[in-house]
Amino acid sequence: MILIGLGANLPSVGFGPPTKTLEAAIAAMEARAITVTARSPWYESAPVPASDQPWFVNGVVRVETALNPGPLLDVLLDIEYQIGRERGAPNAPRVLDLDLLTYDAVITGPDACPVLPHPRMLERAFVLLPLAEIAPDWRHPGDETPLALLIARLPGGQTARPCPSS
Repeated sequence: MILIGLGANLPSVGFGPPTKTLEAAIAAMEARAITVTARSPWYESAPVPASDQPWFVNGVVRVETALNPGPLLDVLLDIEYQIGRERGAPNAPRVLDLDLLTYDAVITGPDACPVLPHPRMLERAFVLLPLAEIAPDWRHPGDETPLALLIARLPGGQTARPCPSS
């Protein structure tokens, strides 16, 4: 199962508010031979780590593609760039963030790019809660931990809830 996390908390020049930008990112994936087979509702979430920047809109999509993990990540980074993402400081506000979360493999090590599953996904309510909407039986590909248990283990202090319009 290939899973991609989407997030934004700034409007983009070409598409407007974060939800429209995320929809444009999904369309861009489809145009690049990445077939979306399931998508979560949009969630609104407080920034992690906590800050005074705008809240994020997040979601997760399940996709199919012939691309291997490295080339898939390259396409995702190119879509971010095409939509207007400018990389700055870590955890800064952003127009678009596309994260390759899983590729049904565990890829680690000093030369691994990308590291899979995404190293911080298990600490993020804005990833695991939308994931539960589309793949409630998902298990961590490394140790087979069920998603429900991973959600129960989430660090406290995170706010992630379905957007009212989703």
